[in-house]
This record gives sequence, structure tokens and C-alpha cells, in this order.
Amino acid sequence: MHHEPRPCSVAIALGSHDLTVADTTADLYSRGMAPLVVMTGATSPTSAARMPLGEAVHYRRRALELGVPESAVLLESEARNTGENITKSRALLESTGVEVTSLLLVSKPYEERRAYATLRKLWPSVDAVCASAPMTYDDYVSAIGDEDLVVAMMVGATQRIIIYPERGLIIDQHVPAEIHAAYGRLCDRGFTGRLVRDESRTEPRRV
Repeated sequence: MHHEPRPCSVAIALGSHDLTVADTTADLYSRGMAPLVVMTGATSPTSAARMPLGEAVHYRRRALELGVPESAVLLESEARNTGENITKSRALLESTGVEVTSLLLVSKPYEERRAYATLRKLWPSVDAVCASAPMTYDDYVSAIGDEDLVVAMMVGATQRIIIYPERGLIIDQHVPAEIHAAYGRLCDRGFTGRLVRDESRTEPRRV
């Protein structure tokens, strides 16, 4: 999204298999960009082996290791998708009396746009800034250690940006023709493990 980090009411770290999200959140906290962070996420098929205690729990553990005080971390350990990450984090913040006028939405680099579109649909009143680890593709693959997984996750994120607006789950965004074409080529090459179930062959791949 090319957003510049700036001080916000809270940072929300969206759960995943990727601990660099927790690293980025801890860095933003240390730079004074948010006085409070929410670690959100249960487990998924992708994260279960890497984070058996749950995404939010492992995120919290990493943040504490990196110097974030325990008093500055809220834990939301039930969300199983991006929509729930946002709605359950919002409910947690409201229940604890935290006033939120702006937030840093921290995610994997290739998830920024989908995360932003989900937030705008579910929490349109809040001012949001997207953030992720500032890494090149090659560096990111090296950090994760599995290029096939990274590509499959990127294909899945792209599919959701294309099909979720009509389901009312995210706001609509323009997807350029070259992105549709690249998405189709990668699907044809078999990177379909993270596609929404039963839709890998039915929704349009090319424009």
C-alpha cells in the first residue's frame, strides 16, 4: 500500500505463519508508533506446525523477547481469518475501554492490500495505516524458507481480492489485467493450495 508509518492509537498484528509480522509490530512499538499492540490469531493449516500454541501466542512471545512490555500487549487468540482478526480485535479493544481513532495494521507484505480492503469494509470509521516487513521478494522467501508456500499464499491473496468484494467481505479494488494474467498462469502451474475451496476452476482467471 506504500503507507508511511505514523503514530496511531494501536497496532494490530494479523495472525499468520510468519513471525516477521510480530517483529515488525515490535519495531513499530519501539519507534513510538503505537502505545499498545494487539496480537490476533488462532491457528490455520499453514501455521499449525510452526505455531502449535496459536499465532497470537507465538506473536506475543516474540514481541516480549524483542522488548515490548507485557502491559502493552493484548491477546486475541480465537480469530481464524482476516475478517475475524479485525472484528475480534475491535471487540477486545472496546471491551477494555481503549479509544481507537487510528491504527497500524501489520501483516505479511503481500497481504497489505487485502487486509486494508477488509478493514475498510468492517471498520470504515477508523483511520488506518498498513505496515509490513520492508523486504525484497528474495529476502522474504529466504526468511520463510519455502518459495512454493510463499507463491501459493500470494495466489490465494490475489484470488480473494478478486472474488471477495461480490461476497461483501472486502471493498472493491481495481485489479489490473496483468495481475489477472499472472494469477492465471500461476494457477495453471499448480500454485492452488491456498485458493478458496472449490473455486480454483470456476472463477475467471484472465481478463
